Amino acid sequence: MSSDKVAIVTAAGRGMGAAIARELASNGYAVALLSSSGAAEQLAEELGGIGLTGSVTEPAVLKRLVDATLERHGRVDAVVNNTGHIPKGDLLDHDDDTWHASLDMALLNVVRMARLVTPVMRAQGGGAIVNISTFSAFEPSLDFPLSSTLRAGLGSFTKLYANRYAADNIRMNNILPGFIDSLPHGEDKATKVPMRRIGTMTEIAKTAAFLIGDGAGYITGQNLRVDGGITRGV
Repeated sequence: MSSDKVAIVTAAGRGMGAAIARELASNGYAVALLSSSGAAEQLAEELGGIGLTGSVTEPAVLKRLVDATLERHGRVDAVVNNTGHIPKGDLLDHDDDTWHASLDMALLNVVRMARLVTPVMRAQGGGAIVNISTFSAFEPSLDFPLSSTLRAGLGSFTKLYANRYAADNIRMNNILPGFIDSLPHGEDKATKVPMRRIGTMTEIAKTAAFLIGDGAGYITGQNLRVDGGITRGV
């Protein structure tokens, strides 16, 4: 079985990942989904896609996901690298193990996936990768020390990757969500946002679909803030 458009989405069992998977499926993509909870297998069954259970921090799991996608469809047109949540806490409270585990989840997952799919995308003439990052990647917040630090590194990797593979028609961009309704947020959070509301998973999903689509064909190496204006930097 083959499809004209094939997308891999990680951490796709619920929240933003599931919303992205549904949006892409509605746009005609065959989807291959991964989550650690098992929910991605259920969603994949609903959407007629591939579903696997495992963590984005495990290289063997990522390889199994890509291999299963290629076995069924023979191509990978898009990847959305979504992850679980990075631990919060005070700046110096996290031990080395937590830092290393967060590195696996926030940055190395993208590097490892890129190693797997880049040769495929080069051979087929192009592709697009979108990474779900955070609004605090470039305006670091003491509320999210691990995420802020490591996803700033993700921004650098994304720029380097984009520069390296743009000539092969492979694009990579990051989405930097603000406070999104994939998590419960109190009214105090909404008042910090210039738009005075929490963003929706649907808005993130439609942004991801845009970035992997033809309409974004000249966009690469960018960090797109989808945060209601909460980041103020120019």
